[in-house]
Amino acid sequence: MKIVFKDSFLIRLANQIRYISHDSPARAEKFRTELFGKIKTIPNRPFSFRKSVYFEDENIRDLVFKGYTIVFRITAERIEVFGFVKYQEGP
Repeated sequence: MKIVFKDSFLIRLANQIRYISHDSPARAEKFRTELFGKIKTIPNRPFSFRKSVYFEDENIRDLVFKGYTIVFRITAERIEVFGFVKYQEGP
């Protein structure tokens, strides 16, 4: 299954990486590398991730990573990664 990154995700992630790099460029690069490593595991078992706390849709899931939530949509052909937000507990 193909992973597609939406602009909304890429822009927010780039802003966060830039913010982290002000303190430590090495830590920013490590964060980015580890995050993309986790995202690459999504197609193996996409429904094993929790149902999103932000949407009422079984096909939208959350990957929680180091205090952030990566929101993605599962379709028949691909995984669409579109959200990057500071983690929040569900209602």
